[in-house]
Amino acid sequence: AAYKFVSLDNLANWKSELLPFCKSLNLKGTILLSSEGINLFLAGSRQDIDRFLIHIHSWPQFQDLSVKESQSDHQPFSRMLVRIKKEIISMGVAAIQPKQKTSPKITPGELKKWLDEGKDLTLLDVRNDYEIEVGTFANAVPIGIDHFRSFPDATQNLDCELKGKPVVMFCTGGIRCEKAGPYMEQEGFEEVYQLDGGILKYFEDCGGEHYDGDCFVFDKRVAVDSNLAETEFEQCFGCQAILSAQDQKSPYYIPPRSCPHCFQTEEEQIKEVCQERENLLARLTTPLPGSVAYTNVRPMNVPLRFDKSTLIDFLTGMHQHLDQDHWLEKCQNGLIRYKQQPVLTDTIVRAGWRIENHIPQTVEPDVNNYVSFLYEDSEIVVVNKPAPLPMHACGRFNRNTLSWFVNQVFAGEQIRVIHRLDSNTTGVVIMARKKSAAQAIHSQFKACSVEKVYFARVTGMVNLDQFECHQPISPEASTAGSRNIDSDSGLKAFTRFERVHQWDDRSTLLKCFPITGRTNQIRVHLYSLGLPIVGDPTYRGSSDPPNKQTLTLDDPPMCLHAASITFLHPLSGKRMTFEAPLPDWTEAQNENTSL
Repeated sequence: AAYKFVSLDNLANWKSELLPFCKSLNLKGTILLSSEGINLFLAGSRQDIDRFLIHIHSWPQFQDLSVKESQSDHQPFSRMLVRIKKEIISMGVAAIQPKQKTSPKITPGELKKWLDEGKDLTLLDVRNDYEIEVGTFANAVPIGIDHFRSFPDATQNLDCELKGKPVVMFCTGGIRCEKAGPYMEQEGFEEVYQLDGGILKYFEDCGGEHYDGDCFVFDKRVAVDSNLAETEFEQCFGCQAILSAQDQKSPYYIPPRSCPHCFQTEEEQIKEVCQERENLLARLTTPLPGSVAYTNVRPMNVPLRFDKSTLIDFLTGMHQHLDQDHWLEKCQNGLIRYKQQPVLTDTIVRAGWRIENHIPQTVEPDVNNYVSFLYEDSEIVVVNKPAPLPMHACGRFNRNTLSWFVNQVFAGEQIRVIHRLDSNTTGVVIMARKKSAAQAIHSQFKACSVEKVYFARVTGMVNLDQFECHQPISPEASTAGSRNIDSDSGLKAFTRFERVHQWDDRSTLLKCFPITGRTNQIRVHLYSLGLPIVGDPTYRGSSDPPNKQTLTLDDPPMCLHAASITFLHPLSGKRMTFEAPLPDWTEAQNENTSL
């Protein structure tokens, strides 16, 4: 190991000469080059190291390059690197130039003499905290950093009384002190000394007296003792913690994955990942992506029945609620496009074409973006959906949707929604990260083998502990997207209910078990029973017609919550249950009526 602060230029030329030369000698390690000097740590055979030293000492800049050596029975480095850096030791203070001025140096022998005599001085360890844990001089003061770039800030925390007293600073090999010393003098410390050659030189000259423990080194040996021999310490590949022999006996030491300092149970790992996802989603959706004006591009696929029709016939036929003039104007303004090019109204379209409807200056209503992640693995993602928040693009919503939010978080993946909750319904949602996973779980929904539990607060008193509803539900939507009971052509639907609580305001908390999965099934069934869900904007009291689908942030909540879902994992086949915390409106308060 060696360093020297000296002016260097033509760094690329130095690199082009040193790298192949070192490789020819089978040396491994790192050489750092900058305009302020050189810093190197290399390992190889005795013969090859000697050949390298003869070569580098032949250059005028490095004739007096001082070298520290230690022995190892194995190669401690993985490869040979020569890097050009802004600094050979990073502190980030341009005014500090060790090649021009350094603090006075004290030899290891002089320091030992001072310590033997009990001289009144402060030993300042300028290394990182994790290095100091391995060993340091007795009664030394740690500077308190995890990277040397933090040294200038850390000096502000030192006792002001030290400015008038002798301070002897030290590091592993001395290079950090070359910058730390002048900086402390600049900050008003009057008597600062550097331990020449650092701890390693002290070990070489004086042994381990006055030193407790070992010395951390930045290679595979991890630490050396006062004889400069490799010790029993290891370093965790995961968190970089220094591990004692006792640490290495821990069942949580599973190299290279974990150690006692970073080990996490599977549950803890999932929780941490989910928290990171939540934080990222919050950043990506603040402000809400759909609430800032943008051009919304809505695709329209041409079905077989409109094959060889004119564009205007396709548009008016597919969107009968909009008149022909609306589409004529959009075509004239170049807002109806095929393959990114505007198309004319008399263009003949073909089945399978993807026509784009461009809607400039789109601003979507605000939604609740507080999505909490409950679980994820390589196959699925589970979230607790807030409300109001639509699941996917529809009507006035495109970017302000759960699907858009989650796909931004999982950039580069296609997250597939397997089942849906109404925009005003909160609770558990399962999504798939792979097509195969989506198909496997969807088949369970189709077979009605997925167990779902909801909570609903309804208007009305319920006298039964348990009851059921088997009313068929219409397959098509009507006003405001609502469904109706249709005894003639409706789809089979079955929901079980259990009474949980009743309140003095004549509302009742129900536990709901939808056996089938029809659109709005719980809402429609309860409405048909004269028990509309509190806050439901569509299925309301018998005298109130449906008025809208999606609530605003200022509206009272719709009291329907998907509390849990149970299914078989698509890869492992394991039966899994996920639960979302119950909202406040489910809580039985003091005024509730006992059942």
